Amino acid sequence: MNFAIIGASGNVGRKTIEILEKSKLSFGELFLVASSKSEGKKIKFRNKEIIIENLEKYDFSKAQITFFAAGSKVAKQWVPRAAKKTIVIDNSSYFRMQKDVPLVVPEVNPEALMKHNNIISNPNCSTMQMVLPLKPLHDEYKIKRVIVSTYQAVSGAGKESMDELFDQSRAYLDGKEIRSKNFSKQIAFNLIPHIDAFDKDGYTKEELKMTNETKKILDNEIQVSATCVRVPVKTGHSESINIEFENLYDFENIKRILMNAPGCKIIDEQKDGGYITPLEAEGDYATFISRIRKDNSNVKAINLWVVSDNLLKGAALNTVQIAECLMKNMEL
Repeated sequence: MNFAIIGASGNVGRKTIEILEKSKLSFGELFLVASSKSEGKKIKFRNKEIIIENLEKYDFSKAQITFFAAGSKVAKQWVPRAAKKTIVIDNSSYFRMQKDVPLVVPEVNPEALMKHNNIISNPNCSTMQMVLPLKPLHDEYKIKRVIVSTYQAVSGAGKESMDELFDQSRAYLDGKEIRSKNFSKQIAFNLIPHIDAFDKDGYTKEELKMTNETKKILDNEIQVSATCVRVPVKTGHSESINIEFENLYDFENIKRILMNAPGCKIIDEQKDGGYITPLEAEGDYATFISRIRKDNSNVKAINLWVVSDNLLKGAALNTVQIAECLMKNMEL
């Protein structure tokens, strides 16, 4: 079985290559594909150099599984064509809410992979890290409502946005003029409560993604209210999550459930430094949970602090895990 990565020269594409390099997945050839700007460049993979091919000229039949890491515009144009010849795992938002396209987090809803039309969608990075702890809690104590505030790293907006943070930080410290190109306001030493376009009701598309995707992945009856904030952090999204259950819960059981949640690690000591930060989560495959506590204003609710590397579990890692599940299903 061969793999291909579309958008191989971008942030998520390169992370996908890194994860495949470290993985124990057994596959044949890896084809790397990008725009004409990257055509001909070489990337090392497992002791050999792979030449990047031009998307406009690439033959999709060369790989059985193809990872798309190139954004919604590219996905809209190329995924339907690719899906005629290969199974596509798409990291963009374009196909996520289409009824016939499964939206998958392998630790949460792997059964969704049993039925697809050669297109599988990867959830939004912030949704992904949230549903990991929500899933086992919902199985034990039905979740009624979730209120979440996110603190999202600039890497989620791409390489140019990361460069803008670095450039603005240098300019600020040097007392020079600060210019904003990729963000609506200065991001260095600042917070921006605005990710993606505004909808007519005042929510942003990023906030609506978290609401709608959680419903599709977990349960359509769960109510979700999200506020998404861009922060001057390079990598790693953080979330403050308030979870209200239908009924009363056992707090010690809540902690046991989270300790055993697939894909999660608990770092929760009630002392200075006894919690996770995005800096420490960067480069780790796990989604970290800290600050587990009762909501003193609501006997049916709890609070969590959840942090994950948005380029790994929030993007590239999840797509590789989907591929692993697909390969296992093919063996059955």
